[in-house]
Amino acid sequence: MSLETLLLWIVVGLVAGWLASAVVGGRYGVGGYGVGGDILVGILGAVFGGWMCREFHIASPFAGLVGTVFIAFIGAVVLLLLLRVVRRSRV
Repeated sequence: MSLETLLLWIVVGLVAGWLASAVVGGRYGVGGYGVGGDILVGILGAVFGGWMCREFHIASPFAGLVGTVFIAFIGAVVLLLLLRVVRRSRV
């Protein structure tokens, strides 16, 4: 993996994770999990969102980087909602 690819994944993860945390509502306000947490949620969201789109034969309405961030955002929102459900069921 090249340095450019790694940096792109980090930027996409940060943007998607931050947006998802802002929409779902994080524990610490907007951005909920800090920069590192938002990057991790965004990257995991990108993987999860890509898998969901392939499984359900859904294409991104946008092309290029915007489409990648959109799919990562959707995946990150679903991931955060699932984490919220799991946390509430443990209490």
